Amino acid sequence: MSERPPLAVAVVGAGHLGRHHVRLAQTLPGWRCVGAFDPDRDRLEAVCAEFGAKPLSGLDEAVARAEAVVIASPTVTHLEVAAVCFAAGRHVLVEKPIAASVADAREMVDLARRHGVTLAVGHVEFFNPAVQAVLARSPRPRYLEAQRLSGFTRRSMDIDVVLDLMVHDLQLVQALNPGSPVREVRAVGVPVLSARVDLANVRLAFANGCVANLTASRVSSERVRKLRLFEPDAYHSIDYAEQSVSAYRLVRSAGEAAIAPIEVAVEKGEPLAAEHLAFQRACRGDAATFVDGEAGAAALATAVAVVEAIGPLAAP
Repeated sequence: MSERPPLAVAVVGAGHLGRHHVRLAQTLPGWRCVGAFDPDRDRLEAVCAEFGAKPLSGLDEAVARAEAVVIASPTVTHLEVAAVCFAAGRHVLVEKPIAASVADAREMVDLARRHGVTLAVGHVEFFNPAVQAVLARSPRPRYLEAQRLSGFTRRSMDIDVVLDLMVHDLQLVQALNPGSPVREVRAVGVPVLSARVDLANVRLAFANGCVANLTASRVSSERVRKLRLFEPDAYHSIDYAEQSVSAYRLVRSAGEAAIAPIEVAVEKGEPLAAEHLAFQRACRGDAATFVDGEAGAAALATAVAVVEAIGPLAAP
């Protein structure tokens, strides 16, 4: 059987995340990178020179040359850029959050469906090998606890910490409760070093009875990336940064209970590369597990519900 030719891919947006997408478009098997575009020409040329990619003149050239497009432009541009790609029959991987509003997200999902193309959303933590190892065990969590803490940077100041960081964990707790909608949202959040919410905590209650408690901060003195799952008879602790899982199971024997360790094998790797390869498979019509437009829109809708639960911020 002859090997299938690589798919032509272009990257739109050459910022912090776009740079990594250009690197993978240039180096991963299965891709033929036709170039990248960013309206900031100096930034574009620097990134393209770093990885040997072709600087493109505009979105129209990117769409004309590519079969698939990775969108890493500012969130407010996602719908506009994706609509051009869909109209030309191009598959799209768009960075998280999927769009600037739930209405935009749903329009993107509808457009992709109407044009018969793949829409994937860049919730890269879903592809963390530790997360995939736990998802493969089909857990039934009753309580979830997540911490995502980072130091302050000037990136993503156009959105608050909920849409910047917490949205990863919102997507994951929904993936861990498939088919069960969120029934209750209680949240608090405060601005610290920006005009938007920099620190937030939320309690989600799912229809199946599961409760999730999530904390996100972009003003922390330490970097923490952890998710803990409590099942009726098991416990899993995921360290996203270490790509490791600690797990235990409740064992009953002769009327006595004991806690026994569970070995969960994790094959470490780059989550963003795994995301690209899953997107490739989906573009080809092969079986693939990825965060599709519906899941991305659901994560955004929950994030918006969290922001609304926090309510208006006090005037400085």
